[in-house]
Amino acid sequence: MTSSAPTRTQAERADQTRTRIFDAAVRQFSENGLAGARTEQIAEEAGVNKALLYYYFKSKEDLYAASLEFVFEGVRTASIAVLEANASAGERFLQIVLSSFDRSYSHPALQSLIHQEMVRLHHGEEHRMARMAEMFFRPMWDKLKEVLEEGIASGELIRVDPAQIRYASMGANVFYFLSAPLTRLAFGINPLERSELELRRKAAIEFLGQAIFMNREQGARVAARVLAATPMPENRENSLTPRKLRVIKKDKVRHK
Repeated sequence: MTSSAPTRTQAERADQTRTRIFDAAVRQFSENGLAGARTEQIAEEAGVNKALLYYYFKSKEDLYAASLEFVFEGVRTASIAVLEANASAGERFLQIVLSSFDRSYSHPALQSLIHQEMVRLHHGEEHRMARMAEMFFRPMWDKLKEVLEEGIASGELIRVDPAQIRYASMGANVFYFLSAPLTRLAFGINPLERSELELRRKAAIEFLGQAIFMNREQGARVAARVLAATPMPENRENSLTPRKLRVIKKDKVRHK
C-alpha cells in the first residue's frame, strides 16, 4: 500500500522552491526593474537551475507578474487578518495604519515594486495594476471601509466620511516616506534613521488616537495598546515571504 506522505513532502518542497524563486525574483526586479533583471541571476540566487525556473514560469514576464501577486497576496492576507481581529474597530484601524508604516520601512523591495508599477500606470500601462487592484487592493479597501463604518456607527470614531479618515491616515504614511529625501535636504535630518522612524510611528498613532476617536482618553489608551503590542521591526527584511502581522487578540473594547 502506497503512503501519501511522500506526495505531501514533494508538495512542500515544491512550495519551498517557489518561495525561494519569488524571494529572489522580487529582490532582482525591485533593484533592476523588469527589463534589467536577469533570469540567470534569479535562478542562481534561488538555488535552482534555469530550466527549473522555466518549468514553473514560461517567461520572465510571467515570473514578474507572479511575483507581484505573491507579495500582494501576503499583504492582503495579513491585512484582512488584522481588520477581522477580535478588537474594537478603532483599535483594528490603528493597527492597520501602524502595520502600513512598518511595512513601508521593513520591506523596501515591495515599495520599489509598487513605485515601478505606479510609474507604468501613469504612463498608461495599467494591465498589471488593474489586476492587482481587483484581486488585492479592492478587498482590503472594502474591508477597511467596513471597519471605519462600524467604528462610526458604534460611536467610537468621529462622524466623518470614512474615505477621508483613510486618506488622512494612510496617506500620511505614504507622504512621510516619499518626502524623505526632501526632508533630509530641507532640515538636515534623515527620516529613515531608526530614531526618527521610532519617533514618527509613535507620533502618528498617538495623533490618530486624539483625532479620530470620539473619546480622546479612550483613543489615547487604544493608541498606547497598539504601540505596545507591535514593536518596530528591528531591521529591513531581506525576504518577502508572506508573514502574518501581529493581530491583537482581546475582548472588544466596551464603550463607556
